[in-house]
Amino acid sequence: MTTTYAALLRGINVGGNKKVPMAELRTLLQGLGHGGVGTYLQSGNAVFSADRGDEDSLAAELADAVEKHFGFTVGVLVRDHAYLRAVREACPFPATELEAKQLHVTYFSAPVDPGRFASVDPAAFLTEDFRLGDRALYLYAPDGLGRSKLAEALAKPRLLKGVTATTRNWNTVVKLEELTGA
Repeated sequence: MTTTYAALLRGINVGGNKKVPMAELRTLLQGLGHGGVGTYLQSGNAVFSADRGDEDSLAAELADAVEKHFGFTVGVLVRDHAYLRAVREACPFPATELEAKQLHVTYFSAPVDPGRFASVDPAAFLTEDFRLGDRALYLYAPDGLGRSKLAEALAKPRLLKGVTATTRNWNTVVKLEELTGA
């Protein structure tokens, strides 16, 4: 049975670091035997279909291929359409009423315990807010991610220790769900 997945690469093509041309990423995925390969934007979003493996094994395979081809390590998450749809549908914020730059999802490689973020006092960051979901964190940042003090607090290495985390804005969340459902 063939499943369509999204691959989320962490921290590539940001500030001139870890450059991964999307054409090369597509070729790399095809070389791994995947079909229906496509990319979205330049920030490490790819879609592909596979008839073998699971999310974790596919992510490890792609991370290894990126390291061999480009010479640097990159965190990779792979998620199927059902998961991406569930994340979109479970959004605790009124997504249709917000600008895409105000709403973000941080995807995690594993479930995170709410206690991990207990040291972050939401009241100290009003009007910003966050909620945890299934291997995801929803962030409402009315002034955008670049100005978000809450995003900065949530990204502290001590809070993310042991998990790969990568963030996408709401437009990308929606588009990846759509692309994997096609």
